[in-house]
Amino acid sequence: MATNQKDTITNPAPISNTGNFVQENKKSLAVIGGAIVALVLLYIGYQKFYLAPRAEKAANEMYKAEEYTAIDSLSDRAIKGDGSYPGFEKIADEYSNTKSANLANAYLGGLYLQKGEFQKAAEVLGNYSSTGSPVIDPLVLGMLGDAYSELKEYGKAETFYKKAADKSENSFTSPLFLKKLGLVYEEEKEFDSALDVYKRIKQDYPQSAEAALIDAYIARVEARL
Repeated sequence: MATNQKDTITNPAPISNTGNFVQENKKSLAVIGGAIVALVLLYIGYQKFYLAPRAEKAANEMYKAEEYTAIDSLSDRAIKGDGSYPGFEKIADEYSNTKSANLANAYLGGLYLQKGEFQKAAEVLGNYSSTGSPVIDPLVLGMLGDAYSELKEYGKAETFYKKAADKSENSFTSPLFLKKLGLVYEEEKEFDSALDVYKRIKQDYPQSAEAALIDAYIARVEARL
């Protein structure tokens, strides 16, 4: 968060006091983007049967957009392409029903979030279909939660954070999105629910990064009950 570590420990700020939700979660968004980049090659494959030619072409064309994704200043090229290679928008549109197009939606969602285009992020992330990936699937659900949090559609944000936390439960994505769920509950003044979520992080994921400071969040919501 924007405050120093001491302030974070003693008085972690809820959404309404921190301004831009994505800015406050910049670190976690960067982790999400990095995880997708690191895992992308594991999930680019070739469709068989009648989709095979399109899938192969999409996978071959996608590598340049992936390179641009890793460079912040070139995010527009990752989205739109560079004239020689297509961007994720074109891949998602022209190669629908391929694994590469599906993954392009995940990339686009993360890039749109970083650019502050939250409605676009929600739309393209909604086009992503579950692949069974224990990492990418919950990350996409969590990014949908981020998009709807920014749009102040907190009911939808709660839904997707819950799904993200419960999808392929693990000590990385589960506590990350449980904490964000708790922040949304606080914004909605649902302090009982926020307390339950924070206690779940402490009990179920004691070794996670989120658990390190969770006592301060617990104390804050208990003071408001």
